[in-house]
Amino acid sequence: MSLHDLAATILARRGADPETSWTAKLLAKGPEKCAEKFGEEAVEAIIEAVKGDRQKLASEAADALYHLLVMCAARDVTLDDIEAELARREGRSGLDEKAARPR
Repeated sequence: MSLHDLAATILARRGADPETSWTAKLLAKGPEKCAEKFGEEAVEAIIEAVKGDRQKLASEAADALYHLLVMCAARDVTLDDIEAELARREGRSGLDEKAARPR
């Protein structure tokens, strides 16, 4: 499944019954709960990265990406919005980009 497929599935489930869809259940709980869940999954991915288990890291990274997209959907930020921001930064040094951010 591509990230675009995943993002489309998340958007399609937005109006689904929370009793039948985990995505709908998360979104129904609001952006704060979605952010909390993303944070939990990100920490789990970090733990697996430190441990060095590639398979578990891949699994936790998939969970983190899913929950990141759910969190963004809860605030009406789309994968297209994220890609547009990445495109804006393309060809620019990460150090230069960071230095140009408002303090």
